[in-house]
Amino acid sequence: MMLRYGYLSTFPQAFYVMTGLKVAQFDALIEDVLPKFQAAEQKRLTRRGRQRAIGGGHPFELDVPDQFLLVIVWLRRYPIHEVLGFFFGVSDSTVSRLIDRLVPILEAAGRDTMRMPDPGKAQRKQLDALLQATPDLAVVIDSFEQRVQRPRKRRAADALYSGKKKQHTLKSQVTVDETTGQIVDISESVPGPTGDFKLLERSGVLNRLPPGVGALGDLAYVGIDKLHPHGLGAAPRRKPRSQPRPKADVDYNRAFSRRRIVVEHSIGRLRHYQALTQMDRHHRRRHTLRVRAVAGLVNRRLGHRNAR
Repeated sequence: MMLRYGYLSTFPQAFYVMTGLKVAQFDALIEDVLPKFQAAEQKRLTRRGRQRAIGGGHPFELDVPDQFLLVIVWLRRYPIHEVLGFFFGVSDSTVSRLIDRLVPILEAAGRDTMRMPDPGKAQRKQLDALLQATPDLAVVIDSFEQRVQRPRKRRAADALYSGKKKQHTLKSQVTVDETTGQIVDISESVPGPTGDFKLLERSGVLNRLPPGVGALGDLAYVGIDKLHPHGLGAAPRRKPRSQPRPKADVDYNRAFSRRRIVVEHSIGRLRHYQALTQMDRHHRRRHTLRVRAVAGLVNRRLGHRNAR
């Protein structure tokens, strides 16, 4: 039997393992993306230079839910196109076309789920006494790297070589609402050697934060308070050079780590999708789209959890 939504949805646990979504969440996603899909199809079918009449040619083997199911399974499990086509009963070229057409739609839907914290509605956490000087309402920022194919040209390869990972990588910055764990921003992907602080400056996310919302980061973001428009930033305390770390700094950093762990969990959820964990097979093309598409799927799962 070919893999289809009607069949897979009768096995909820298998559906979740294959997609990262519950059946009801997938149904809600299809309802949300259907207008975008129809608009994109209308634009494709009426493009200048198209010779075939609308409705001509062989009908699609897959209906709309099955098309999106194929792409989400690809993001979650990241099989090669020939394998995925075998399971869905289509050719590898059909798989490639569907991925090219639908990932941008999922990316747009993902961006729709990214909303900055609302200072008027958020339930602020009770902070540890050690952290009273830090913002009481904040987003948490961190980044992750994904291995990519090595470019043939030496200069291009050197520009992507990450000394930290000892691989050629792309880096993505993730900004998370500390209260809900929802992903509120994904930066444009940059070469792996780019410093976290430099990427933070380049992304401009601090300038888009609502008034009264601060930002937290790890040791790579020391000085974030100076970059924040209103000085609402905080990072752990560095160890003094050639001196033992003070006990007060140890306690502060431990409390601070408990506060910023939410971003580590969110990045872990992103990287459950193998399209962001295995080596990127697409020569770095449209990498940002894939990260944002996955972020939207993660937010849908978190939104359901936060609503309970």
